[in-house]
Amino acid sequence: MKKIINFDMDGTFVDLYGVENWLDDLINERTRPYDEAKPLVNLSVFARLVNRLQAQGYEINVISWTSKNSTEEYHNAVVAAKVAWLKKHLRSVHWDNLMIVKYGTPKNTLSEGYLFDDEARNREMWGEGANDVQEMVAALRELLT
Repeated sequence: MKKIINFDMDGTFVDLYGVENWLDDLINERTRPYDEAKPLVNLSVFARLVNRLQAQGYEINVISWTSKNSTEEYHNAVVAAKVAWLKKHLRSVHWDNLMIVKYGTPKNTLSEGYLFDDEARNREMWGEGANDVQEMVAALRELLT
């Protein structure tokens, strides 16, 4: 398996779906849920693991979608909001690639290696190396040599 680790954001390590009225905001092209979302994992532990893996030669990427059926303007606003969330909450992580792309873009066409994603369809399309997020921290620890 290539030493590349890809993370989805929403529902993986960012609790977008826990923000009250998140869907209404997305439908109405408001970035509030992306701005207010809390972490789903202990970010100190997560950042340390990611940085250790990167030091061992892993490429560390984000592959995340913007909102479904969004205008180009809203797409760009969501990209900016997601980048701002990462800079605010995970300052110590220096991502190799931030791929924040239009909703529905097949993630398996953007990278290879490992994928951590809460959406089963993305994991199925990815194939080998795809991981559910339930045991993400434990799986990252197992990758450390």
